[in-house]
Amino acid sequence: MNFQVTVLKILVSYPDGFAVMADLKRDMAILATSGRDWAERTKRLAARVPDLDIFLQGLVERLNGGWRITDKGRSVLEIMEERSAAVPATEPPPIRATSDSTPAATPAASPVEMGRRKRDRKRRRRDLVAARARAKAS
Repeated sequence: MNFQVTVLKILVSYPDGFAVMADLKRDMAILATSGRDWAERTKRLAARVPDLDIFLQGLVERLNGGWRITDKGRSVLEIMEERSAAVPATEPPPIRATSDSTPAATPAASPVEMGRRKRDRKRRRRDLVAARARAKAS
């Protein structure tokens, strides 16, 4: 897994491009354990910009206990992804709707987004259990 590409991908997934260190570490752990696909993808993206240095090149800045992707960082990531999209993918093309009544398949969520969803489900379950315990105790 290429650390610098992963940082860019994580930061760009946040609405304002800023993430505190705890969130970055959590998202990195999710991606690091997501399998070889992510490692291979980041390696391909990193090969597009061989001298990538996210801090030295001003792609990411340190702020208030976290990191934020800059506009330049977003641009570099877009360039990396455009180039990789031009390379033929080994994955099958997305499923398209065959009729107006059948919706087109939606793209799969990123590993970071899947991790967030899982965390949110766990939090909702925990809150529900706590609420039930409080109701039962009173």
